[in-house]
Amino acid sequence: MSIVIERVETADPALAEFLIAHHAELEHTAPPESRHALVFERLLAPGVRLFAGHLDGRPVATGALATVAEGHEEIKSMRTDPALRGRGLGRTMLAFLLEDAEARGISRVSLETGSAEFFAPARALYSAAGFHECGPFGGYVLDPHSTFMTIDLPAAS
Repeated sequence: MSIVIERVETADPALAEFLIAHHAELEHTAPPESRHALVFERLLAPGVRLFAGHLDGRPVATGALATVAEGHEEIKSMRTDPALRGRGLGRTMLAFLLEDAEARGISRVSLETGSAEFFAPARALYSAAGFHECGPFGGYVLDPHSTFMTIDLPAAS
């Protein structure tokens, strides 16, 4: 299964629907103040690089990189179509995001994901890619519903 990943810079109704489903899927995982997924419009804001993976013309994966500080970005809105999970789409999107960050000289990429069992596959994916747990970063605070992870990228040559 091969997806085509492209940067998204304008509104797309199918992608907006895909991300609305992402928010709906997360509703049961934590109280509202502990859910940090960005709404579609915020993913199109300056300082955020949104990407979508398409298969047969429909969005099946998303991921974004948002600026935290100079040389430090955060992964946002990682999602794979639930019907296609376990087929490597998330791994492909994550590798794409890390390559994009590294190519632009970003030295550290962090993320916030849930601590509930629902997020265990996501945490395993990030760990397998080299992420390790860390403390809160950016504007985050300690939260029992959150797991914070980070990875240092190789220095640009």
